[in-house]
Amino acid sequence: MTDAVPALPPIVSPAEWEKARADLLAKEKELTRLKDSVSAARRRLPMVEVTEAYTFDSESGPASLLDLFEGRRQLIVQHFMFGPDWDEGCDGCSMMADSIPPLSHLYAKDTSFVLISRAPLPKLLAFRDRMGWTLPWVSSGSATFNEDFGATVDGQERQAISVFLRHGDRVFHTWSTFARGEETFMLVFDLLDITPYGRQETWEDSPAGWPQHPPYEWMRLHDAY
Repeated sequence: MTDAVPALPPIVSPAEWEKARADLLAKEKELTRLKDSVSAARRRLPMVEVTEAYTFDSESGPASLLDLFEGRRQLIVQHFMFGPDWDEGCDGCSMMADSIPPLSHLYAKDTSFVLISRAPLPKLLAFRDRMGWTLPWVSSGSATFNEDFGATVDGQERQAISVFLRHGDRVFHTWSTFARGEETFMLVFDLLDITPYGRQETWEDSPAGWPQHPPYEWMRLHDAY
């Protein structure tokens, strides 16, 4: 995605750049402190016990929500948009999965991670092979899990993240997010945000002449660009 003659940032002396960079750094540090305060508030959220006996199709057979923890204390679920009649997974969900680091880092902090979709397990595993992922993925097609946690609404798939906590054999729902709340999981946006042209989307507050295009229309599966 390029424009023939995009506008350029102003050209200044090194001293002028240092001053402008210092001004921006003060705002960046303020943002970091705000993020820390939001994370602190999130750690103080109450939780709701999950009493429904969900059953998922996994590579090792039927699995409960408790099983998905694999003995760890915390569980992060990516509600991956992949409807039962779809031929492939959602572009944005795939970009998110592309950004998930080796799970050993999460495991070191007693935290598991799993993708959950309504499509049949063979479809999910075939698509995972195509994308080159090794992330655990289960099907919720025989349960109401997606609907109960807002990932399927009126039959329509919806991107979401949910977090759960295990206390013995009891499971609790602690947090969920939707839409742009998921950008934490999509490293490509943070990388683009540090570039002069940003995400190059029409909603952004950018100077005149900056390349801009409708949001998300540029997204593809990583093997389809």
